[in-house]
Amino acid sequence: MRLDKYMTAAGIASRKETAHYVRSGRITVNGIPAARADMQVDAAACICLDGIQVAFREVTYIMMNKPQGVVSATDDPTETTVIDLLPKQLQKLNLFPCGRLDKNTTGFVLLTTDGVLSHRILAPKRHVEKVYRFAVKYPLSNADITRLKDGVTLASDSYAEEWKTAPCKILLYEDCKSGEITLTEGKYHEIKRMMEAMHNQITALSRIAFAGILLDAALAPGEWRYLTAEEEETLQNAAK
Repeated sequence: MRLDKYMTAAGIASRKETAHYVRSGRITVNGIPAARADMQVDAAACICLDGIQVAFREVTYIMMNKPQGVVSATDDPTETTVIDLLPKQLQKLNLFPCGRLDKNTTGFVLLTTDGVLSHRILAPKRHVEKVYRFAVKYPLSNADITRLKDGVTLASDSYAEEWKTAPCKILLYEDCKSGEITLTEGKYHEIKRMMEAMHNQITALSRIAFAGILLDAALAPGEWRYLTAEEEETLQNAAK
């Protein structure tokens, strides 16, 4: 692999930036200053920028706190996408969102280059949990919560065909107008339609956990970071 491709795959620098760092003597390969940005290196090489080793990533896993008004897509001619929020060098890695959040839903989006894991995580038979914090217009009663937990039949409309939602978990806060809901499926506008079936209305919705991984509270809307090794292991276990 070329050095500049290595640096781009690591999310450290673009090809142009790599060439500049090489000319400045800031990149070393196995302790020797890199000769050219297009020199061949392998994944086992010790590559450092300013003395700090650059980790090579065969696959990339990124946690993003999606802000409101951004779409979960790789490309959109009229809307800002989650990919648009990444640095230019990462936008070239063919990252894609593992599952989707509605445009006005905020919170945890997993971006990855791992198509196999994404397919497994999203497979209905895996029952991978997604946790959302919600707020509704009217207080929810105990009867509403029981119905929601057991699964409600959603009538056919412009969203989708009729179906009954899978059982879910709900933690209702003291105000009875907000709480947390845990789903193991990801139907189109599912939570919104569930609340509509209760003659209620979602006023705010944010995903706070995905596949056993909590959204990092330090990430402001629009910010991102790589998954830690422990989080990657949790993700791999969820996909088994």
